[in-house]
Amino acid sequence: MPINKNYDPAIDPFVFSWEIMDVFIRGQSPIDVYSFMGQLNDEEDIASFLNGYGYDMDNPVQLAELFGIYQEAIQFIRRYLLQEGNPEGIALEIPMDLVRISDVRQLLLLAVKGRENPAHTEIALWAGIVLKVMHTFLHMDKDLRHRYFTAIQMQILDRFYKHLHRDDNNQLYLGEPGKDLDFVPLVEFQTKAKKSRESTIIKLLHKRENVAEELFDRVGVRLITKTKFDCLRVIKYLTDNYVIVAHNIKPSRCVNTLIDIEKFQPAQELLEKKLREKSFTVEEYLAASNKLADKSLVKNAVREKNEHTLVDYRAIHFTCRHLIKYTNPFMNEFTKVRNWAKDNKEQEISQMLLKLDTSTISRNLMFFYPFEVQIADQESYVKNTEGEASHAIYKKQQVQSAIVRLFRPIMKLKGLEGKGG
Repeated sequence: MPINKNYDPAIDPFVFSWEIMDVFIRGQSPIDVYSFMGQLNDEEDIASFLNGYGYDMDNPVQLAELFGIYQEAIQFIRRYLLQEGNPEGIALEIPMDLVRISDVRQLLLLAVKGRENPAHTEIALWAGIVLKVMHTFLHMDKDLRHRYFTAIQMQILDRFYKHLHRDDNNQLYLGEPGKDLDFVPLVEFQTKAKKSRESTIIKLLHKRENVAEELFDRVGVRLITKTKFDCLRVIKYLTDNYVIVAHNIKPSRCVNTLIDIEKFQPAQELLEKKLREKSFTVEEYLAASNKLADKSLVKNAVREKNEHTLVDYRAIHFTCRHLIKYTNPFMNEFTKVRNWAKDNKEQEISQMLLKLDTSTISRNLMFFYPFEVQIADQESYVKNTEGEASHAIYKKQQVQSAIVRLFRPIMKLKGLEGKGG
C-alpha cells in the first residue's frame, strides 16, 4: 500500500520531484532539501532506496550498523544542536516517536508519511533531520583514507619538521642559518590537532558538499613569521626546497587576505631590480620590502571561500596534496607466516596457508592526500586570535549555521525563522 495517498502509478512516473532535480541541475545539497526522503512512496521504495544507497537490509550486520549510526545521530543532535546540550542550540525537543524506533526502516517511514498527512508533518521533518545527520556520519566513516590517518599525518608533517631549526638562543628558523642562504626566521610553527569526530560532523553539516572527502584541513600546519614580507619568503622557501610542490596545489583552495599582490608585485619587482644591480644591499632590500608589504594590505577581502571566516582575519591559506606511501603491515607479517609454511609443508595448516590467494590484498598503497598550510605574520596572528576573530566565535558560527541548515523546515513550520535558537 502506498504511503503517499496521492500517488497515482499512471501519472507519477511523468511528474518531477523538483527538489531532487535541483540536486542534479542546480547543485543543491541534499542536506538543504525540505523533504529528505521526498522521492519515496511506499515500503518497497524504501527498501530499494537503501539498496541503492549501498545497504542490504537482509544483512543483519549492515542493519545493525545503520541502527548504531541512528543512535549516534540522536545523541549528536541532543548534545550539539538542541538547548538540552548546548545553551546556544535551538529550543526544541526530539519527538519520542523518533527515540523509540528499533529499526532504521521505521525512521524512513516516519520521514515519508508526513508528506501527505499534515498531522505528521513535524515528525516527518524531524525524521529527515536525523537522516541528514546519519548521512553525514556515514560519509565520514566510509572515507577509506581515515584508517591511514596516522601514517598520513606523519609523512606530511615530517616534510616540514626536517626544515625546522633552532639556534643557541632558541630562535626558530625555517631552514638552517649558516647552511641555507634562504632561511626565514619564525615566531612559531604549529600543527593542526586531529579534529574530534563531532567537530568534523559540525564542519560537514555547514558545508554544501557535505562529504568527508571534501574536508581539506584534517592535516594542517601554521607558520608564523616576524614580518608580512617573510610570509612570502616562507612560500618561496617551501617551493624552492620542494617541501610543497606547486603542481599539487588545489587552486580553488588558495586564499590570500594578507598582502594585495596586485599592488605589491610591481613595486617589489623594482626593488628586486635594484638588488640585482647592487644598488641595494640585502639588508636595505629586506627593509624596503618589509615596508612595502606593510603598505600593501588586502582591503575589504571577500570571504567567498569560507563564509565563517571573519573579516578581521588576515593570512595566506592554500591546500596542497602529498603522495602518501603506505605499506600494509599485515602483508609483512603474513609473508613470515608463508615462509614458515614453506619450511613445514608436511603440516595440514601449512598447505592451507600456501593455498590462500592474497592477490587482492595490497602490499603497498599510494594515494594523494590534501593538507592545509596557513601563513601569517605575528601582528596578524595576534589579531586573528583575539576579539571578534577568535576561533571560539568561528566554531559557534559553524554550529549556528548547521542548526539553521538542518532545522530550517521546522523553524518555518513553527514560525521560528529570524528568532535565532
